[in-house]
Amino acid sequence: MRPTPAVCGLLIVVLTGCSGGSASQPSDSPEPAAAIVGAAATVVEVVDGDTVVVQIADRTERVRLIGIDTPEATGGFLPVECFGDEASAFTRSLLPADTEVRLTRDVEARDRYDRLLAYVYRAADGLFVNLEIAANGYAEALVIEPNAIHADAFYGAAARARDQGLGLWDACGSADVLLE
Repeated sequence: MRPTPAVCGLLIVVLTGCSGGSASQPSDSPEPAAAIVGAAATVVEVVDGDTVVVQIADRTERVRLIGIDTPEATGGFLPVECFGDEASAFTRSLLPADTEVRLTRDVEARDRYDRLLAYVYRAADGLFVNLEIAANGYAEALVIEPNAIHADAFYGAAARARDQGLGLWDACGSADVLLE
């Protein structure tokens, strides 16, 4: 059975993010063309440095920020890691409860824990939250294929933070000890 022209057109719109153009963009672009067009959401709570809970329309979603990995914080299932509580506090400072955000996704929609995988942008000023966390030394880059639109930006931001001794890179030393 062949898809109708309408279905083909819808697939093109979804895959190109309504841009009408190519599905590829430079990896440091804040607007991934391959992402599903941004969903408006409101932050309910910050779980830890790389996980938030948001309200999208009439449902609540647990969202894992793509491209970064922050140390484990107090209150989680895993042992606390160096700078985990500070990373959580930094994410809370960027995304206090009731903050309006826009979520975009990459190739995969959910992780193995059924969390929505997303790039998070603050609605008020367009701040790319995932990248801001890495750039300030609160996260290591963690790019898991095929979700790699911003891989170069995350690796670059984490490397600059490490080179400048920011955040966890000053407090905890090597990432080999930090995020195993």
